[in-house]
Amino acid sequence: MKLLRCFMAALMVWMASPNMALAAPLEQLERQLRDIQAQIERLKLEKQEQDRRMREIEAAQKEKAAKEAEAQREQERKTGVLADELETLKSKFVLPEKVEYKSLYGLGPAASKVYQMPRGLSLGGYGEVNANFFVGDNEGPSKRSDVGDLVRFVTYIGYKFTDRIIMNSEIEFEHATTSSTQSSSGGSVSVEFATLDFLLTEPANVRAGLLLIPMGFLNEIHEAPFYFGNLRPEVEQRIIPTTWRELGVGLHGTLLPGLTYRTYAVNSLNAKGFTNTNIRGTRQSGNRALVEDLAWTGRLDYAPILGLQVGGSLFWGNTGQDQLFAAKKIDATFTLYEGHAQYQYRGLQLRALFTQGHIGNADVLSQDLINRGQAANGPISSRLIGGYVEAGYDVLPVLFPGTEMSLSPFIRFERLNTQADVPAGFVADGSKDIAVINLGLSYKPIPNVVIKLDYRNLDPKAGQIADEVNIGFGFIF
Repeated sequence: MKLLRCFMAALMVWMASPNMALAAPLEQLERQLRDIQAQIERLKLEKQEQDRRMREIEAAQKEKAAKEAEAQREQERKTGVLADELETLKSKFVLPEKVEYKSLYGLGPAASKVYQMPRGLSLGGYGEVNANFFVGDNEGPSKRSDVGDLVRFVTYIGYKFTDRIIMNSEIEFEHATTSSTQSSSGGSVSVEFATLDFLLTEPANVRAGLLLIPMGFLNEIHEAPFYFGNLRPEVEQRIIPTTWRELGVGLHGTLLPGLTYRTYAVNSLNAKGFTNTNIRGTRQSGNRALVEDLAWTGRLDYAPILGLQVGGSLFWGNTGQDQLFAAKKIDATFTLYEGHAQYQYRGLQLRALFTQGHIGNADVLSQDLINRGQAANGPISSRLIGGYVEAGYDVLPVLFPGTEMSLSPFIRFERLNTQADVPAGFVADGSKDIAVINLGLSYKPIPNVVIKLDYRNLDPKAGQIADEVNIGFGFIF
């Protein structure tokens, strides 16, 4: 029995052992399957996280692109606004890229810029620098030292309120500084002219303010590139006292094709400033000018053919200004007239000018200088006379056709006498009877800039005046 139970137990163990062997691989497979499922779940989660991150990145990129597009649109809007504002400023604050430099309404080319603008502010100007070397007849007490000078720097400020109302002005800085130096006294800052133009019709326009007296070639058009030589002609410094301006009002315009005029009523001169050398001291220049006496000035020019201009001008008025001269009141009537002609053809330029002035009561004026302790400035002549002729020729167009550069040799001959007819009992000062020969070169690398070299010989009837070699440059803008 015991043996039977052992046999039966052995048989059962033998029969169970294959099942146990089979169960072990199944459990292992189940564990591997569970592991694989777990990995699949992790991969799903990772994929979901990656998808989420990609969606966030795409959303961020879209948001960034949208912001950049908005910023671009805002930049374009601002650029458009600035462009519109710039166009508005260009119409109000006018700084043109290119201006045709030409004389208008009797003013110099740079001073005429404002008339060509559509509206608003206009800026321009000119300047000149020179050096003067005294090379002959320069000895004794009157010996002069060589000098260099920033003669003047000028700004033109104009404003075109409307097509018919225009303000124009010239502010001049002379001799670099208003402070004195060891070498010289100080320069000055002056308003050369300041006017309002009311452009009504071609034959009649109104001009008022501090006016340039319309006489000679240079008093109105005195920019350095537009006259020969470093120094202005003596006739247009001593007899026509360039730059000459007075307060007044008047008319200007074109009467017929080629026929222009200017006519003004202005404050007259102050006879206390007459000297035997020139009439420059009589100018009042808008500085609290006495207007007890007024004056009239007018000019007429005619251009019958291209390149030719002929004309004349007149200034007339009493200059006593209700003052005492040698203990009496006098009119001291002053009359100055001039005639001029100019011809330009290709490179050729010819000019001629004659002027004569008459001073009333010259005997009383001469005595008044003595009474005031200024006898050295007299006597005052009742007649002043002067004139000049000049010729220049631009040779570069002949050598280099089409060039914008110019090189013009020139020569000018002047004769003037501010002591032509002194009153009885006085002796004329022969040193004021002068002949001047001026010759030189004028080179323009561009039309706005000129470089000058010239020689001047001044030959007075009595005494001596040093000869000069002058070099310098000038410009307009």
